[in-house]
Amino acid sequence: PPSSHPTEPFATGVRGQAPPLVTTNFQVKDQGNASPRFVRCTAYNMPCTADMAKQSQVPLAAVIKPLATLPPDETPPYLVDHGEGGPIRCNRCKAYMCPYMQFIEGGRRFQCGFCSCVTEVPPHYFQHLDHTGKRVDCYDRPELSLGSYEFLATVDYCKNNKIPQPPAYIFLIDVSYNAVKSGMVNIVCQELKTLLDYLPRYNPEMDSVVRVGFVTYNKVLHFYNVKSSLAQPQMLVVSDVSDMFVPLLDGFLVNVNESRLVIESLLDQIPEMFAETRETETVFGPVIQAGLEALKAADCSGKLFVFHTSLPIAEAPGKLKNREDKKLIGTDKEKSLFQSQVGFYNTLAKECVAQGCCVDLFLFPNQYVDVATLGVVPVSTGGSVYKYTYFQALSDKERFLNDLRRDVQKLVGFDAVMRVRTSTGIRATDFFGSFFMSNTTDVELAGLDCDKAVTVEFKHDDKLSEETGALMQCAVLYTSCSGQRRLRVHNMAVNCCSQLADLYRNCETDTIINFFSKYAFRGLLNNPTKAVRDTLINQCAQILACYRKNCASPSSAGQLILPECMKLLPVYLNCVLKSDVLMPGADVSLDDRAYLRQLIGCMDVPESHVFFYPRLLPLVSPHVAVRDSEERLSKGGVYLLETGLHLFLWVGASAQQELLLNIFGTPSFSQIDPSSLPTSLPVLDNPFSQRMREIIESFRAQRSRYMKLMVVKQEDKSELIFRHFLVEDKSASGGASYVDFLCHMHKEIRQLLS
Repeated sequence: PPSSHPTEPFATGVRGQAPPLVTTNFQVKDQGNASPRFVRCTAYNMPCTADMAKQSQVPLAAVIKPLATLPPDETPPYLVDHGEGGPIRCNRCKAYMCPYMQFIEGGRRFQCGFCSCVTEVPPHYFQHLDHTGKRVDCYDRPELSLGSYEFLATVDYCKNNKIPQPPAYIFLIDVSYNAVKSGMVNIVCQELKTLLDYLPRYNPEMDSVVRVGFVTYNKVLHFYNVKSSLAQPQMLVVSDVSDMFVPLLDGFLVNVNESRLVIESLLDQIPEMFAETRETETVFGPVIQAGLEALKAADCSGKLFVFHTSLPIAEAPGKLKNREDKKLIGTDKEKSLFQSQVGFYNTLAKECVAQGCCVDLFLFPNQYVDVATLGVVPVSTGGSVYKYTYFQALSDKERFLNDLRRDVQKLVGFDAVMRVRTSTGIRATDFFGSFFMSNTTDVELAGLDCDKAVTVEFKHDDKLSEETGALMQCAVLYTSCSGQRRLRVHNMAVNCCSQLADLYRNCETDTIINFFSKYAFRGLLNNPTKAVRDTLINQCAQILACYRKNCASPSSAGQLILPECMKLLPVYLNCVLKSDVLMPGADVSLDDRAYLRQLIGCMDVPESHVFFYPRLLPLVSPHVAVRDSEERLSKGGVYLLETGLHLFLWVGASAQQELLLNIFGTPSFSQIDPSSLPTSLPVLDNPFSQRMREIIESFRAQRSRYMKLMVVKQEDKSELIFRHFLVEDKSASGGASYVDFLCHMHKEIRQLLS
């Protein structure tokens, strides 16, 4: 990918301006609306009326990534401290001070851009206005001139009106036979010794204030006392898993630096203690309960890192049975397989959210583990699920360790509540992502990290006007990893239109597809898969038929006419329909489908884009991606393909000897042995090898999960896996090629028009 930016940065000061595409490199300058890295909309020119919205069928939604990481050349949001009074807000709707507030009466009061209510300006915040009616300090104050910023929250914004304790991280490690035999236990314990130095902190100069605790488990739980005054760690066993309690308070959650020697000793001992274990059964519910109880006892929020291998069949709360049944696929009962098997985990999730206990689950399954059920708590608490099927130390260690390192170090807020306010005329009606909701307005996140996006759908409850446009403000209240209570605010203003043509000129297909995929994947919980697919096709056909009927210049019915910004809607829609979630091949497991369904739920737009339409780069001219089709592959070429989860290097059978020598160190195609390259390419001292490794590194740096590289030789067995991602071709599972699907869409549109 080219490293240069287009010459002009994207300035956010113009209302309703669609941002650069997610596939381009750009720099953002915040001039009053949130950066597209924080907020992307399906439409930047919203229909003025509900009827018009209904007619077009274009979903009105925003994908919000509140704590997104910005590139080094962009300024992170400023922190504003308004002292004891806390942030300035509208009296009526409680929107926070932002560039859309209008100061009146010489600056003594302000009128809210969201609800029009007039509020007094507190004396300490008073400032005179210039001749245009702007405050003279407008550009010195982030909250008056920028789209995104943070407020320091006061004690009134804290739970039970008291300043929060710093968060804690608890590591809970499965030590059953499979976990030990695969090498997982050993790898986790070795890695934690160094990783504990990298716990999150806002100030890199200072030590992290995050405390840590350790538990191992199989059918019973082992807690460890790692108090700094001990010569050796002490193990306390809880064997009654039906009534979970934490057997020690003092010495369980500790400061890493104070207890370093005891912790290191423990991490050295764990693999030895369980080296000869014969215990194959595990529990899972009590493991999360244990972490939750520990956080409750310490009166803090935090994160549980659970490393787990198998279906929890041991007698305990949350016990599961194997329900993988291929016969149900394609029937009306299929939806039950995506639902939680028992109600236990939904209740547990609710308790975790109340405590600010976020759960990240690392799975190492060799067979069915019921991801649909095990994922309930991670998904409801804002956590993540990572899955390493048939984990092998040699080939999977690198991917697992990179994921774990990033997961432990990344910026995360705890005990978070997110609210989306809108100006009169529209309101937020639906939310998609990894979170919990106990009412219709508050998105509750036990944890919110820099990778999580929340998708919000808007509906009309009145008319909008072209003059004022439509406003939204997303506010997230959270506890930082240093224990500070903060409010992050993102503001967005879009245009409103009374002509359908203006709507169709200002849509963003990538965001629409992000919304549709989440909508469809959630629909699987309650509807047969076929019905979900049909609904998607129908809605997209309606969007395009409405355009054809109302906006396109007259032409023969035989022509397919698409709006400029939706030219790719059919391509991408076909990719969603053909995904393993909605159309599984014979080899796709139920767990894989549940895993992907959960994963897509909190993806931002760049991630969902590359997931559904992978990036395919010819390595001879790596600036221009080519289309995902076999006919684009030349036998003499070498190509990289990335999906955000997978990375392939496809080598053509007649690639030039010099090329092969530069990449693999051998001139002969037949001598390349993909199995001897389990994780990375040889490091060779030539410009081509260097450039190629740089491209791979830059791909990995852009994604939230580490992509393992797989070398695929043309005509090899492994080509089947690679071909699955050439999404414009007909798929093995029966999915249509792009050309065939386009014909199908055209037929649907013509039917709607006649």
